[in-house]
Amino acid sequence: MEVREAVEADAGRLATLADAPADTMRNLVHDRTVRVADEGSEIVGFVSFDARRDTVHVTQLDGTTEVAARLLDEPARFARVEGMAAELLVEESRDELQRAAAAAGFERAGSGPRFEGAPTVRFRLEP
Repeated sequence: MEVREAVEADAGRLATLADAPADTMRNLVHDRTVRVADEGSEIVGFVSFDARRDTVHVTQLDGTTEVAARLLDEPARFARVEGMAAELLVEESRDELQRAAAAAGFERAGSGPRFEGAPTVRFRLEP
């Protein structure tokens, strides 16, 4: 598996993974730091993140537990280098992403806000 920076041409596949419009994902590639996981010539997961004040915020994450854990290394590494914390919200129903967060060193930090009625869990990685 190769992890690389996302490019605009990836928006269609990202939209399929995220169940979101391609235009939304194209904007994501332009507005955030986005990394994709490639296996062969297929994108099998992605992570987007941005830094605000003293925290790196993971804004989207998708992939299997193994893929997502590897992708979370990207914002975690950025946070460590910059001396920042990192945070991520995961829907309670997404067990595979919760396992990925734990595997990447994030610790469960309580409940997060509801997104479209779905409860979330907040994960944090301290500097």
